[in-house]
Amino acid sequence: MKDFMGKPLLVNFWATWCPPCVEELPLLDRFWRENAAKKAEILALAIDQPSAVKKFLLRQPLGFPVGLAGLGGTELAKSLGNSAGGLPFSVFFNADGSIWRQKLGQLTPEDLAQWQTSWSKA
Repeated sequence: MKDFMGKPLLVNFWATWCPPCVEELPLLDRFWRENAAKKAEILALAIDQPSAVKKFLLRQPLGFPVGLAGLGGTELAKSLGNSAGGLPFSVFFNADGSIWRQKLGQLTPEDLAQWQTSWSKA
């Protein structure tokens, strides 16, 4: 997590077996590529089997880091506000490490634009 200190960060919990998760990944990748120079970071944490994630990433590579959270990722997501335990779940952090917003469900371009506005003004 040291690599992300001082930068706006979006942590996205997802799984290969979750259709809305898979649908939002290209949106996240496009947003990351467009904003990487502005130091915005995205970290996708897969609550999934390593073999399934590896196979998925071979078909659909992503430019941002993808970590394997395994079943422990559910507990991490719950500690960050996902009491329902559903996917996808995203946590938006400000550059100072504070949580700006959490969202259970598929992200939209509007969600990302609002987050970008929040840290662009800071």
